[in-house]
Amino acid sequence: MDARPSGSLGPRLAGRLTADLIMRSPQYMSCIKLYEIDLRGNKIGAIENLGATENQFDSIDLTDNAIVRLDGFPRLPRLKMLLLSSNRIAKIARNLESAIRSLEVLVLTNNKITELQDIDPLSTLPKLQTLSLAGNPVALKKEYRLYTISRCPKLKTLDFKKVKQKEREEATRIYGTLEQQQQQQAGNTFEPGEGLPEQP
Repeated sequence: MDARPSGSLGPRLAGRLTADLIMRSPQYMSCIKLYEIDLRGNKIGAIENLGATENQFDSIDLTDNAIVRLDGFPRLPRLKMLLLSSNRIAKIARNLESAIRSLEVLVLTNNKITELQDIDPLSTLPKLQTLSLAGNPVALKKEYRLYTISRCPKLKTLDFKKVKQKEREEATRIYGTLEQQQQQQAGNTFEPGEGLPEQP
């Protein structure tokens, strides 16, 4: 579709990301040659109904909404960029790679991510190169930058600053490689009944 026509767009369902809102929103080629849909400032509370985009977009802009969780994605193999600044995101879902595997840029500036472990689900995104968590409580933690680099080893830019080789080496020294971290996590997973003697 072309960019949103001028004039009244009729009533909108406030707070919902509906198929109708998707169809009515501006769609255009961005300055970096990505086909983008602009869903900014719609008071959207949850990511839903993105199947209505039919995987047409390289970039989805959901800046300045009220989203609380990074989840709810259908399979969008074309998607390379997600802009989610100024929402209320506090949790990131696991297994995002099954839906948005090609994601390269994720901007989560000014959200509510608090703990280092909240970043862990991003480690499974195989092409993630640019990430911003500036303005989140987690970014104030002393270990934040090196921990994030250790969890997302393909990162080239974190919070708009280039990731240096020295930082990669230091992150690996402190936290180990991503594979080592995943093995350790798997080893710490407790299964109910594990290690208990079998009942006669």
